[in-house]
Amino acid sequence: MTSERAGDGFISASFPPLPEALPVDILDSHCHLDLLKVPVPQAVSAAHAVGIRRILTIGCDLKSSTWAAQTARENPDVYAGVAIHPNDTTGVSDDVLDDIAELAARPEVRAVGETGLDYYRDWAPKEDQHRSFRAHIDIAKRTGKPLMIHDREAHEDVLAVLEQEGAPERVVFHCFSGDAEMAKKCADRGYVMSFAGNVTFKNAEPLREALRVAPLELILVETDAPFLTPVPHRGKPNASYLIPLTVRFMAEVKGVDVAELCSAIAANGERLFGPW
Repeated sequence: MTSERAGDGFISASFPPLPEALPVDILDSHCHLDLLKVPVPQAVSAAHAVGIRRILTIGCDLKSSTWAAQTARENPDVYAGVAIHPNDTTGVSDDVLDDIAELAARPEVRAVGETGLDYYRDWAPKEDQHRSFRAHIDIAKRTGKPLMIHDREAHEDVLAVLEQEGAPERVVFHCFSGDAEMAKKCADRGYVMSFAGNVTFKNAEPLREALRVAPLELILVETDAPFLTPVPHRGKPNASYLIPLTVRFMAEVKGVDVAELCSAIAANGERLFGPW
């Protein structure tokens, strides 16, 4: 693999250059290291070079969840989320859900997710999505881990299921996709909203309006790497080290200092996922 040195981190030559480092170390609360096609130590090194000290790599099925847990066990500053993605819930068995529960109990696993509902792609029957989502809510409560939600064009149903089942103590809406009204509903319930690089996209004004009303104590940032690369590198592969671009944009939208936003994100991350 061709690589180049940039600061203290190494990145693949197909990726954008490293941005200016953040003034306070924070975390990437959601990415997919298994999809990056870059060695994990290389991805972590590049993140460290710009102030991304911690990374949560997220599973979407049993295979990738197992990989995430094992990778977190082997790599300092990497932790895992485990779940069956709503798009992969067709006919999901109790045995598979039991295996996810066993993974979720491991100390290196810090979240149950990504789980939830996806009505945009509609790749799995709604009844299977709902059954799996409810099972993951139960797993999160039994293991004491935060619930990390995938919510795509299913806002009201996601909120309704959480109300019906009783939400875990800690809930994160990964890659928050709602508007200001949805952000207010989440804030009223104490749900954390994690914003990704798409908040920088030109057509994302409703998302920016949501960010403006989201309280600092309920905000996280993520990459969802290798997807949703922030402007000005949209269309290129994403990775944790590009989070400073999103954070600086978020700070401008919120009208707060970058260091203040970073300090809030760092505190929120530790409150949700525990100390590193």
